[in-house]
Amino acid sequence: MPGSSPLPCAENAILAAPCASPCAARHRPLVLATTILASSMVFVDGTVANVALPALQESLGASAREAQWVIESYALMLAALLLAGGAAGDRFGRRKVFILGTLVFTLSSLACGLAASMGQLVAARAVQGVGGALLVPGSLAIISASFEEEQRGKAIGTWSGYTSLTAAIGPVLGGFLIGHLSWRAAFLINLPLGAAVLFLAWRFVPESRDPASGTRFDWAGAVLASLSLGSLVYALTEAPAQGWTSAAVLASAALAVAAAGLFVAQERRHPAPLLRFQLFRSRDFSGANLLTLLLYAGLGGGLYFLPLNLIQAQGYTSAEAGSALLPFVAVMFLLSRWSGGIADRYGARLPLVAGPLIAATGFLLYAVPGIGGSYWQTYFPATVVLGLGMAVTVAPLTTTVMNAHGEQLAGMASGVNNAVSRVGAVLAIGVLGLVMGAGFGRTLDAGLASNAIPAPLSQEVQAQRGKMGAIELPPQAPPQTRAAIKQVVASALVSGFRQVMFVSAGMAVVGAMFAWAMISPKPRSPSRQR
Repeated sequence: MPGSSPLPCAENAILAAPCASPCAARHRPLVLATTILASSMVFVDGTVANVALPALQESLGASAREAQWVIESYALMLAALLLAGGAAGDRFGRRKVFILGTLVFTLSSLACGLAASMGQLVAARAVQGVGGALLVPGSLAIISASFEEEQRGKAIGTWSGYTSLTAAIGPVLGGFLIGHLSWRAAFLINLPLGAAVLFLAWRFVPESRDPASGTRFDWAGAVLASLSLGSLVYALTEAPAQGWTSAAVLASAALAVAAAGLFVAQERRHPAPLLRFQLFRSRDFSGANLLTLLLYAGLGGGLYFLPLNLIQAQGYTSAEAGSALLPFVAVMFLLSRWSGGIADRYGARLPLVAGPLIAATGFLLYAVPGIGGSYWQTYFPATVVLGLGMAVTVAPLTTTVMNAHGEQLAGMASGVNNAVSRVGAVLAIGVLGLVMGAGFGRTLDAGLASNAIPAPLSQEVQAQRGKMGAIELPPQAPPQTRAAIKQVVASALVSGFRQVMFVSAGMAVVGAMFAWAMISPKPRSPSRQR
């Protein structure tokens, strides 16, 4: 699930920043609580929507492609504007931008809960992503600006622990709300949380800004990055329905390339760019970001389809599907500190090769189960192995990115790596959606033919193939035929999910190869460790 993926470098971005305006000692717990609540809203909404997709498809009659846009629109704006959100806070005031982001996020959550169509919901989710892009970097920067250096480590640990906890509880709570109330409740729960954040931020969070930030904000860079990424995602998502040669898809792909070229030119000449390309002159930094792109693409894109498989093919409830990744979060939480020690002792390259290979094994284990079986014998082993692979990877990945450049560029380096992880997940959902659709379609065709489903009923099912696991069974079919069609659809969904897991495993392996080829094998020297 994209929103629940543990992001590299977030905590080190706080450590890298100077303390601008420490707040009063009695207000520090409230400032920290404000940042935790705000970050938790954004992280939880990235996971709740995945669990809500089957209910959304049933309630609004959406196809799989339309449901995909509920995730993509949110993740797209969050990824494209993450660097811009951080730069805006530095330039215009972190508290001011943080409050604006919280307000936008809260109001758009209300719009999500009241949406009467998929178009309205997708639009509201996109605005949610804009609010999140303003809010998340502000949460991290406010901690660095409000706490003295000697107190920052404890604040980091508290922030990390509670946000990890909410990331784990979010899908479970969302699944409970969806199962007992409505999918709308999963969005409306943000209203009291957002109101609390706004009050606390207005009352207790001090204003701060970066005096070294440029006088000109890179508006053009932010727009071009969003345009390029959005056009590319549109082309990948709409191509299966409209065809690769349709005018809209070709125009969107061309626009993505043109906007990317203009973005590079803009960043090279702007005095305060969102992205400094000299960062990539470091082989360690480039290798770490290639690994991040591929591994988080496999993670975010692959696990996007897990709740669909669990609910629509395996018969899990929303709450059960939301709980399925709890072992992943637990393993990450327990082993991340240990893996950081491995990087200190043996260097980053060893864990950055081994971790993705272990994660690839986890993806392959997800491809083993068919239909039915106990969770503990089917998806639990895959979840634990995947969590182990990510736990081995994340801390050394953070170390590599942060050590590739001096402290002056550490904040931008960490921001780039976070943005790369989110961009990878956004693009992968589009690409793996093609893989999922192709695998589903082939198995559906074969299953309908082998079960000798009458032609009129087969045609009725085929007309809905865009809904994939949410295909409605023909009401006029005899019970035995309906059962056969249901089994065929479930088998087709599992088949498509397996193909997705194979591709995700391949991306993790290629990421490990980049790490082996580009990242230095030497451990950090004692001076670098200090």
